[in-house]
Amino acid sequence: MNNVKELNELMRVRRQKLAEMKQAGLEPYGAKFKSTHLAQNIIDDFENQENQKVLLAGRIMAKRGHGKACFANLQDASGVIQIYSRLSDLGETNYNWFQKLDIGDIIGIEGTVFKTRRGEITVSLTGFTMLAKSLRPLPEKWHGLKDVDLRYRQRHLDLTVNPAVRDTFITRSRIVREIRNYLDKIGFLEVETPMMQPIAGGAVARPFVTHHNTLDMELFLRIAPELYLKRLLVGGLDKVYEINRNFRNEGISTKHNPEFTMLELYQAYGDYEDMMDLTETLISTVAQQVLGTTTVRYQEHQIKLAKPWQRLSMVDAVKKYSGLDFNKSTSDLVARDQAKILGLAVEDHESKGDILNKIFEETVEPKLIQPTFIIDYPIENSPLAKRKKDQPEFTYRFELFAFGCEIANAFSELNDPLEQKERFQDQLDKRVANEDNEAHRMDEDYVRALEYGMPPAGGLGIGIDRLVMLLTNSASIRDVILFPLMRSSEE
Repeated sequence: MNNVKELNELMRVRRQKLAEMKQAGLEPYGAKFKSTHLAQNIIDDFENQENQKVLLAGRIMAKRGHGKACFANLQDASGVIQIYSRLSDLGETNYNWFQKLDIGDIIGIEGTVFKTRRGEITVSLTGFTMLAKSLRPLPEKWHGLKDVDLRYRQRHLDLTVNPAVRDTFITRSRIVREIRNYLDKIGFLEVETPMMQPIAGGAVARPFVTHHNTLDMELFLRIAPELYLKRLLVGGLDKVYEINRNFRNEGISTKHNPEFTMLELYQAYGDYEDMMDLTETLISTVAQQVLGTTTVRYQEHQIKLAKPWQRLSMVDAVKKYSGLDFNKSTSDLVARDQAKILGLAVEDHESKGDILNKIFEETVEPKLIQPTFIIDYPIENSPLAKRKKDQPEFTYRFELFAFGCEIANAFSELNDPLEQKERFQDQLDKRVANEDNEAHRMDEDYVRALEYGMPPAGGLGIGIDRLVMLLTNSASIRDVILFPLMRSSEE
């Protein structure tokens, strides 16, 4: 209660200063201000900036000193620089107004660059302009807050007072830019496909549902762009990619957000081996370009991104980490018994492939710290992937794991329209029989497109948010999404 009263009093004082400014004819919310420099530019290039006149704008983050001179810290998008104001330079009226400025106020300044006796690069003010009066005080001791939920809800404050958070999102932007640069250089074409789709296809997930009033039709926010991107292969665009949002009406955790960013790409006349090579090269190149290294620290681990990466079949991975040998599982019943040995709950309708995947997720996935390709997924879990010739119960599919988390998914694309329709029908039967709302839906239009002929192809999807987590040492996906979805707050 005392904190609330104190906050209300601080806000009252600030509103009073706002009224005084207006009464004095000063504009507390200024117009355009053209800066000549950024704070970090001045600091990095001090030898050339010393004694030069500069203009810059930013937020006051600290003030100290009284009497006829005072110092303050001014923060802009590049960093923080010290500013110095004197009564003799600003004149009595302007200096008094400067003294009344609060932490959080945004101002534009004009001044001369110098270095104090203590060696700190500083701008000595000859004038300033009020650009935005802050009516709420910035939180104190922000780094000591235990309620991280508040950081995500009020990202504007998080970015203002926590430079490390700002650096994370600047790094995220650079990562995405380097991904585009690399793909553009090797001949991929960036495209855009629909966000609202009449059929939620291309992945196993529960969709968000909406309604178009004019057409009176149900639509789904896309769970994946896959089936549209592969239509482009049919149309003769041989190398395409998209970086955009997917939406899945599922749980929220440190690794999941219902709205997330994916890179998805397709290469005609390729296969999943090509996608593994591309994934290794793309991620290691991006790490080198953005971070200057292919060895990154993630929590307590050193992750080595230089290729080649380990490759394990799902069967071999389960045998290595759980001791269960699915090469000896002769039936669905035997597989269920193996799962029960590990204490896993299984349903009577679950097949050998379903159970293999479940055991993998429970016993193997958390242990895959270094980049590892898990290859050859069961056909039950891969309705869009090409079947292996020598092991028809498996597919030419891989997922990439690192720090115990899935980062990428890829396969040799199924381009046989008759088999694809059968696979869709199997998924539809599963959906009806088991009330499985995440199973693939039948997409007759996509099958029709395949009937015109789609070249053999490799496809790849990389979760941008999880890749950024790895490259910025972020423990939660919410740390790399500017505005993650949050439960409604009463405040």
